[in-house]
Amino acid sequence: MNESALAVGASVVMHVAWNLIARQQARGAFPLWWVLLAHLVIFGPWGLYVLIQEVAWTPGFVALLVTSATANAVYFFGLHKAYEHAPVALVYPLVRSSPLLIVIWGTLLSGEALRHTVWMGIVISITGLWILSSSALRPSSDRKAFAWALLAMFATSIYSLSDKAATASIPSFVGLIGFVSVGYFASWLTMCGILKRRTGRWIPQQRIAPPALLVGGLSIGLAYALVIHAMRYLPSAEVVSYTNAGIVIATFLSIFYFDERTHWQRRLLGAAIIVGGLGVMAM
Repeated sequence: MNESALAVGASVVMHVAWNLIARQQARGAFPLWWVLLAHLVIFGPWGLYVLIQEVAWTPGFVALLVTSATANAVYFFGLHKAYEHAPVALVYPLVRSSPLLIVIWGTLLSGEALRHTVWMGIVISITGLWILSSSALRPSSDRKAFAWALLAMFATSIYSLSDKAATASIPSFVGLIGFVSVGYFASWLTMCGILKRRTGRWIPQQRIAPPALLVGGLSIGLAYALVIHAMRYLPSAEVVSYTNAGIVIATFLSIFYFDERTHWQRRLLGAAIIVGGLGVMAM
């Protein structure tokens, strides 16, 4: 198995592990706030030190760093706003359709060519994502959720392309963690603003369990640094598409482990189509 496959596989496992733990936490605990902070405490100083030491701080690299950090903050803001109007099951698959935009921007801006099977696999997997999302449609779902989800999807496509471009200037994996930490710091500040607006507090009133804090802090940043590392070897749209395997795993766990059977046939169909699309990409 090549290095990019190992990186994506490890990233998916970490992402699923963190999300399974997060769903067990009280919503009022604002778990993402705590986990982003944990990442910054555990990895931030080390990663930033290495990043500062090994990178040539050209205007071009600084522009990429600012673009990624800003897009990360917009992503978390858009995702939060979308969740105010519709459930996660509807919003998140839409946001994870970002490879479609990544392909378009990559082709227009950098002339990044993809194999025909990759194009086909992306279209198939996105179809599966939309079927998953449709399983959560409700008459009460606010159309505003779609606008905010599209904003989060757009932001994902932007930071994915800027992250890939930045890999040419960051030789080490620890440097990538530092790069991610800058974006996560911007995202954490955004979460602080959201928290203050919602509750009037800068710090959540509830804490998450220490094991969840540790696993989340270790996983959330490492998982995305592995995704960026895989972009050294593969087009960004292809890498982001492969990470959607995590949604498939989460879908199967929710149905067969957590016994969440609402619209389970449609959800299984969507998950199966995603797997088929990823299989076509890997051909």
